Amino acid sequence: MRVLLADPPAFTPWYDHELAAALARAGADVELATSRFRFGDVPTPDGYRRTERLYPLSARLFARSRLRLPLKGIEHVDVLRSLMLARPDVLHLQWLALPQADVHLRFRAPSVFTAHDLLPRRTASRRGLWRRILARFDRVVVHSEHGRETLAGLGIDARVIPHPVYPSTATRSDDGATLLALGVIRPYKGLADAIEATRRLPDTRLLVAGDPAMPLDGLREAERVEWRLGYLPQAELDRALSEATVAVFPYRAELDQSGALLQALGAGVPAVVYDVGGLAEPVRAYGAGRVVPAGDVDALTEAARALLDDAPALAAARAGAERARSELTWDAAAHSHLDVYRELH
Repeated sequence: MRVLLADPPAFTPWYDHELAAALARAGADVELATSRFRFGDVPTPDGYRRTERLYPLSARLFARSRLRLPLKGIEHVDVLRSLMLARPDVLHLQWLALPQADVHLRFRAPSVFTAHDLLPRRTASRRGLWRRILARFDRVVVHSEHGRETLAGLGIDARVIPHPVYPSTATRSDDGATLLALGVIRPYKGLADAIEATRRLPDTRLLVAGDPAMPLDGLREAERVEWRLGYLPQAELDRALSEATVAVFPYRAELDQSGALLQALGAGVPAVVYDVGGLAEPVRAYGAGRVVPAGDVDALTEAARALLDDAPALAAARAGAERARSELTWDAAAHSHLDVYRELH
């Protein structure tokens, strides 16, 4: 089966790589069509082909500058044309970069879309727009039951394929008192809540590992916080995960699932998460930490304290993270995706 995976804006290059490689291991002929990732190196293709032919100029001339947006808008016309003319056995689109234009997509090939963020925050209020866009696809995939229920409210029957964990070579070298805030730093990630919980736990430190996509004014002065900023190479990510006792995800409700959470679980690190989107589902299903009410810093603090101060509880949560690592695999996800693809033939 010839599968064209497409992530035009290169929003999730590691997800794209792992899924493409797993599909190839399962026997699919896979091409990943994307653009140049603007913030660092990406994994070498393993059994599949990667072409960085989309947004050829805007993805190379700018990083986070908004100056790229007019040029990207012009290039988007060619991206749409490329997707609509493609003739693989299945076209699997990962992200839509400009929903107002993407509503006009018409595909020649059977099509699948993964709704990673369900209703992206910039256009979340335009439910009619997203209903029309998602109806263009033959199948829609989500990462959680929460995601399925959310899209059911739009009349979209989505298929749940849980987000796999990311493989890691991290080893246990933590001091028993280190919280980890992992991933790109954005306003909805709730870093201030993680810092406040650390302040209330006097024998604890917070390790912040990720690239800031927001000003950090006022946060950098916090005590007992170590900052490792930027897009970290895999070796540095594994080092941070090795040093983490518990990862914290005090997110606001602006996404369905977190790749950073799946990185933590993939390293055997338990997590404390706010109950937003689908974040709670793998933590609850595998007993891999604690789930607390969204926005409740008191509950976040006490959940972290309960794991850090209770050796049996921490061991049980670590065992849950290990179970997630053994079951939420990319090979299992690839086979689930292939089942969806075969329904279209």
